[in-house]
Amino acid sequence: MNEAMTFEAAVARLEEIVRAMEEGSLPLDDSLKVFEEGIALVRFCNAKLDAAEQKVRILLTGEDGKLTEGDFVPPAKG
Repeated sequence: MNEAMTFEAAVARLEEIVRAMEEGSLPLDDSLKVFEEGIALVRFCNAKLDAAEQKVRILLTGEDGKLTEGDFVPPAKG
């Protein structure tokens, strides 16, 4: 998996893989190859989502250490 790949690029490639597999026109060996690629992309996307969720949790943790719920407001650019 290319470490420079973005989440959005991975999702776009996953969509391509799904379309190709749904068409059913790929030979078996190619189907298995793109299926394996798809699994790797799903794992990559899940890791990116988990990391983003952890960042949000860190940002929403109050000074008392308790998780507070609220709307995420990005810091002001200065």
